[in-house]
Amino acid sequence: MQDFFPILKKSPLFGGLKEDEIHTVLNCLNAQKKSYPKGSFILHLGEHAESIGLLLRGRAHVVQEDFWGNRNLVTELTAGQVFAESYACTPGSILQVGVLAAELCEVLFLDAQRLLTLCASGCAFHTRLIHNLVNILAQKNLLMNEKLAHMGQRTTRQKLLSYLSAEAQRHGGAEFDVPFNRQQLADYLSVDRSAMSAELCKMRNEGLLQFRRSHFVLVDG
Repeated sequence: MQDFFPILKKSPLFGGLKEDEIHTVLNCLNAQKKSYPKGSFILHLGEHAESIGLLLRGRAHVVQEDFWGNRNLVTELTAGQVFAESYACTPGSILQVGVLAAELCEVLFLDAQRLLTLCASGCAFHTRLIHNLVNILAQKNLLMNEKLAHMGQRTTRQKLLSYLSAEAQRHGGAEFDVPFNRQQLADYLSVDRSAMSAELCKMRNEGLLQFRRSHFVLVDG
């Protein structure tokens, strides 16, 4: 576990905590580390989640699947990010998404109910941990609202323009890398990959943007 402390200290969940406090918290929350090979499910749709997951290594995808197996990418997770916290903090709730290892993943699971219950001494760092969790939940709510804004656009072009504009704003400039390949971006926006690729080429030919793989440059007027 010691090898992953640089990741833990940078994780938003442990922001403001010292290393010895993180050690104490991990024991308090009955932390368990597990490994998942590429392509395996970390959490399955329909399961109950009693623990908050924190990705220590690798990349994972939060996905939605319908009855017929059609998959929609909700978001990508990288080291230091948490997942399933909303479900784990709501006893009895059933996962409406799955979490899939996009590459070899190491995951730390933390007991959600222990996290939400202050210890007898009411230690400051436990209070800080709860504060951090609330911030994470709020940030994810904002990101979900942003995704809904993209998906609410009528056409593939409008969805792309909405998404790319938001990424430019997030990166503070017109040149940036997106965290998805073409298929993942199509899944994220709930559009057909071929139609999306064709639309990107049209937009490039019209002088609206340039791109190479996941790197984009937006052209102003």
